[in-house]
Amino acid sequence: MAALSMHSPVGDLTLFAEEDAIVALEWGWGSLQEPSALLRQVKAALDAYFDGEAPIPTDLPLNPGGTAYRRKVWAALRAIPHGETRSYAAIAAIAGGSARSIGGANAANPIPILIPCHRVLATTGLGGYSGGEGLETKRLLLALETRTKANCI
Repeated sequence: MAALSMHSPVGDLTLFAEEDAIVALEWGWGSLQEPSALLRQVKAALDAYFDGEAPIPTDLPLNPGGTAYRRKVWAALRAIPHGETRSYAAIAAIAGGSARSIGGANAANPIPILIPCHRVLATTGLGGYSGGEGLETKRLLLALETRTKANCI
């Protein structure tokens, strides 16, 4: 499996690819580095995103492993525009299920940031976030997108 690590404002990240698609993004520096052209392209896109220069491209080849339902949820998350948020209930109205099942799919998201589960909020506030430093990371990502929305559209 191809792998490439990078530094980011939310900590070190490692991207993984198989057969010309991103299959995972994990927090931490990977012990093996086997970069591919795709991983270099995605790293450049993430660098531009974190620098506030461009949104995450919506056409990146992603292949998250998961159930058909979770894949449907993740597709709905990818449709949330840069700098915008949706509620768990709104995603449930698109993908089916309940707000709770959307939360479960978000928690199982193998490609956070690229599949922007941080853009999903509870009706009573932020909700949860299982990546990086939890809610601190979610706040950072949302603030980054809010600041750069005008530059990226």
